[in-house]
Amino acid sequence: MGKRVAIIGAGVSGLASIRSCLEEGLEPTCFERSEDVGGLWKFSDHAEEGRASIYQSVFTNSSKEMMCFPDFPYPDDFPNFMHNSKLQEYITAFSKEKKLLRYIQFKTLVSGINKRPDFSVTGQWDVTTERDGKKESAVFDAVLICSGHHVYPNLPKESFPGLKLFKGKCFHSRDYKEPGIFKGKRILVMGLGNSGCDIATELSHTAEQVIISSRSGSWVMSRVWDDGYPDMVFITRFETFLKNNLPTAISNWWYMKQMNARFKHENYGLMPLNGTLRKEPVFNDQLPACILCGTVSIKPNVREFTETSAIFEDGTVFEAIDCVIFATGYSYDYPFLDESIIKCKNNEVTLFKGIFPPKLEKPTMAVIGFVQSLGATIPTADLQARWAVQVIKGTCTLPSVTDMMNDIDKKRGEKLKWFGTSETVQTDYITHMDELASFIGAKPSIPWLFLTDPKLAVEVFFGPCSPYQFRLVGPGKWPGARQAILTQWDRTLKPMKTRAAGTPQKPCLLCRWARLLILPALFLAVFFALI
Repeated sequence: MGKRVAIIGAGVSGLASIRSCLEEGLEPTCFERSEDVGGLWKFSDHAEEGRASIYQSVFTNSSKEMMCFPDFPYPDDFPNFMHNSKLQEYITAFSKEKKLLRYIQFKTLVSGINKRPDFSVTGQWDVTTERDGKKESAVFDAVLICSGHHVYPNLPKESFPGLKLFKGKCFHSRDYKEPGIFKGKRILVMGLGNSGCDIATELSHTAEQVIISSRSGSWVMSRVWDDGYPDMVFITRFETFLKNNLPTAISNWWYMKQMNARFKHENYGLMPLNGTLRKEPVFNDQLPACILCGTVSIKPNVREFTETSAIFEDGTVFEAIDCVIFATGYSYDYPFLDESIIKCKNNEVTLFKGIFPPKLEKPTMAVIGFVQSLGATIPTADLQARWAVQVIKGTCTLPSVTDMMNDIDKKRGEKLKWFGTSETVQTDYITHMDELASFIGAKPSIPWLFLTDPKLAVEVFFGPCSPYQFRLVGPGKWPGARQAILTQWDRTLKPMKTRAAGTPQKPCLLCRWARLLILPALFLAVFFALI
């Protein structure tokens, strides 16, 4: 074995990191404070300190073909969007299939990570752990931080005057588990993100009244896309190519048209303040129906609280509130680490490509899974880990500190344009993946594919940008990647074929764009016929 690598956390990012280390001949040791793998997706009926927490009813927002490990497809009969227990089953199967469990020390808390005195020469770290009240310290050549960013709740109570006077219950969404105890209650949910909408729609079946308060609105998308297909029809290289190359006005118009295709957000009180920003949309199939049925209402931001009510910025009042649930996201914190290592500019997390602290004397630390791409976490973490391990091993090198800081500043400018803030951890999925893949020689060449394998090229460029694409070539190449891409729609349709009802229909990759062009073509034809 080669260099010793400490991996913090055994969620999907930690498992991807263990596997990447093994692929490159490194020696991983993973420290996991709980007793099982899965991280965020390992459900517990109570929130545990220092661990991510989900509610019992959580389903995935990405379909199975878009969120698998790139060389480990889901079983054919798994549903396209999975309950958290089903995803946990897959994660466990992956860790066993790849023989990763032997490298994990469970029930072990990492309490400190510090540079060794000779760090500028060796790049080594002292890692302090605690287990059963006993502390231990060990030396590692590198550290991969995979503890996620859904651990420390953001509870902005000070932003709401009068909240201290409120006599009802008040807690963060991480403490919500199931709706039973809220029967007949009047609930105010603060925040229009995925958790807030999930909780609100679930409570609408048992609570007396549910209101969501939102500062800026949000696009609300369905898991059911064009012609009944999942998200695979939307996340394509062709779509990304158009977004990045069309004039901004046309790109923005097309984006808003897609977002508003299912229903007019203005009519539901959901319209974002700036609809052209590519902020992460909410995925919720029930919210529009709940609004139509009156079981959930949308209100603007809360101006102030009283002992029993909330007064909104539009002057309306929600009386006799029993409970306020803050679905207000999470803060980033690494209590085991000197924060100056990853917060080296304006006290903000500053990472090259969202992974490497740019000012370390030696590139022996990486943060995996911090970036929140507008795609699935599993393939993103897998590719991030592959690149990070190549850098640690010495196969890949990072640019100079100046070049990395310039790239970080450039990315901030792009984020300000696309997402409305330079501090967001969001990024475009395909752009981010292609950047990382190019570093290790794993980015597929589309022109070369069209010359050598046109059938595959059409699927890769016009079809879904599924994880298998990033195991077609380069280190970690998977021989089954081509076949997996060509059969991905078969696995998508399989779990829905529970009753014979005609021949299953795969999507026509260019039909939706052909339909878009029909009207302009007809208009031009009529115009030229009349002149």
